[in-house]
Amino acid sequence: MASFTESNAITISLILILSFTLPASTSAQQQCDSASTGGCHDEAKSLQLKLIAIFSILVASMIGVCLPLFSRTIPALMPDRDLFVVIKAFASGVILATGYMHVLPDSFNDLMSDCLPINPWKKFPFTTFVAMLSALLTLMIDSFAMSYYKKHGFDRKGGGVDGEKVNNGERGLGNVENGGAHVGHCDGFNGGANDKDSMLLRNRVVAQVLEIGIVVHSVVIGLSMGASNNPCTIRPLIAALCFHQLFEGMGLGGCILQAEYGMKIKAILVFFFSTTTPFGIVLGIGLSNVYSESSPTALIVVGLLNASSAGLLNYMALVDLLAADFMGPKLQDSMRLQAWSFIAVLLGAGGMSLMAKWA
Repeated sequence: MASFTESNAITISLILILSFTLPASTSAQQQCDSASTGGCHDEAKSLQLKLIAIFSILVASMIGVCLPLFSRTIPALMPDRDLFVVIKAFASGVILATGYMHVLPDSFNDLMSDCLPINPWKKFPFTTFVAMLSALLTLMIDSFAMSYYKKHGFDRKGGGVDGEKVNNGERGLGNVENGGAHVGHCDGFNGGANDKDSMLLRNRVVAQVLEIGIVVHSVVIGLSMGASNNPCTIRPLIAALCFHQLFEGMGLGGCILQAEYGMKIKAILVFFFSTTTPFGIVLGIGLSNVYSESSPTALIVVGLLNASSAGLLNYMALVDLLAADFMGPKLQDSMRLQAWSFIAVLLGAGGMSLMAKWA
């Protein structure tokens, strides 16, 4: 969790750099600022919509991420049931479309803007380059984190990570639930216990890395909304972001549920996911007098952050969520469940792609 907190702090620090971006006085910059308002400018009306957005998005985010966490009280939504697999596939499709249809195009728009100089921003595809590097970096983090905890994190005597024990609902790696029974820790990590330990560890790495990518994107879109004084843009964006956060939260919540964290860690992950977009809106409101979303500094920083987030989200959706599930034994053993899961992925990705028309 320390690495997640540090990454979140770095992201917010990069965003705060934008507060020192002074409005340019050149005619080109004035044209960019004029174009960004789109002929619909009303600060008072925009502020009212932003306050509505803060509350609405916060509630939608909390509902989305918390729904899977309370699914243990509903037998049909337990992680080992078919319905949970289908719902998770739908949410994974949402996350996949978020990366490809929302974040990546936003990065293209920022880094290919007419407000930036032609050289180098229009001479080289920075968006796809940074997204590629981000996906590779995510793979490195995924791999090194797994290797590190396998070699150094296991407590062979106590059955957990770094001496972690079952506490407040959190399950140590040697005590993975299996049909209501607990699988004991085998000496040398042989047999099924080792497989379940590795799966639980991987679920925890996936949950934290996915949260980082979502938090980066959430702060950026919140900042953009908060700094905008265009009610014609903000109004449809509120509804789109509420649906976006709801279904994206369901995907993240499913990953947190499978990671079997304790209440404290679950609360931290839920808090960061639920509050980052409202925090971004509040930050944008506070910086609206000095922050210009069409300034070169803002376009470059936000564009690069969006590209990084897109690469991370696309990798996580395809590799750690969809491929891991569809190539796993549960779906491989049931063609019928595979078909329903593919339909769910297409519905999730299609619905989120349709929202790209408004957000």
